[in-house]
Amino acid sequence: MNLFERPEKLGLEAKLEYLDGDYRFLRHGSFVRCAVTGQAIPVDELKYWSVARQEAYASPEASLKRLRETA
Repeated sequence: MNLFERPEKLGLEAKLEYLDGDYRFLRHGSFVRCAVTGQAIPVDELKYWSVARQEAYASPEASLKRLRETA
C-alpha cells in the first residue's frame, strides 16, 4: 500500500491513540487520515503524528503547517 491508494481499497479506518514514539489501536483498521490534508495514510506507513493534538500527518510539511496554524 502507498499514500496514493484510494481509501476504499485500504479497508477500514483505524482509530489510534498516539504515544511518544508509538501508537496504540483503539479501533483496528488499515489506515488513518491526515489531520491537515485528509489524505489516507496506511498505518504501516505512518511516521508523523502529534501526541498533544492526537493527530496523524501525511508528511513533515503537513505537520509543520498544523504547528504554524496553532502557534
